Amino acid sequence: MTERQRYRVVARHPGFELRRYSAHLVAEMRVQSSFTRAPLEAFRPLTAYLGGANRAPTGPATPGGGTQKIAMTAPVVQIEGEWPGAYLIQFILPATCTAATLPEPVDARVRIREIPVQLAAALRFSGRWTEKAFSQRATLLGRSVTAAGLQPTGAIRYARFDPPWKPWFLRRNEVVLPVVE
Repeated sequence: MTERQRYRVVARHPGFELRRYSAHLVAEMRVQSSFTRAPLEAFRPLTAYLGGANRAPTGPATPGGGTQKIAMTAPVVQIEGEWPGAYLIQFILPATCTAATLPEPVDARVRIREIPVQLAAALRFSGRWTEKAFSQRATLLGRSVTAAGLQPTGAIRYARFDPPWKPWFLRRNEVVLPVVE
C-alpha cells in the first residue's frame, strides 16, 4: 500500500476538515504550462529522482544513475505559482526520509524542500482531474473557510492520490488551503 501524507484531524466543519499536517519533505519542480500539462511535465524528472537519479549528499553520482531509490507516496500536489501558467508540482517524500540522509537530485530542476507543520482546511472529493473540478472545489473551500471564521494564509493545493489508470469515479482528490493558527 502506498504511504500517504500524515495529518491529524483537528475539527470538522461544514464543507471541510481542519487538519494539522506533520512537517515533511517534498521533491518539487516548477513548471510553466497549462493546469493539465504541468503534472505530466514534472512527472518524469520527479520519478527519475525517486528511481535513483540522485547522489549521496556529499559524494558524486554513481555510474549508471544514482545511489538510492525512494518509495512513491501520495498525494502528488499541484500549487499555482506566482504568475499565470506557473505551477509547483510536489511529490511528498516518505516520512522516514530526513534532510540529512536524503540524496540530492541529479536534475537541477528538482529541488528538495522541508515543509513545516501546518494547519489547513481540506475538502475531499472523487472524480476527474480537471481544472474546472479542482477550481470549483477550491472556491467552495475558500467560502467555507471564511464562513467558519478562519483566515487563509497560503496558496491552495490540489492533491491527487491515485494513479491515472484508476477509474475517475474512484479517484481520491483534495483541495487543501492553509489557514492561520
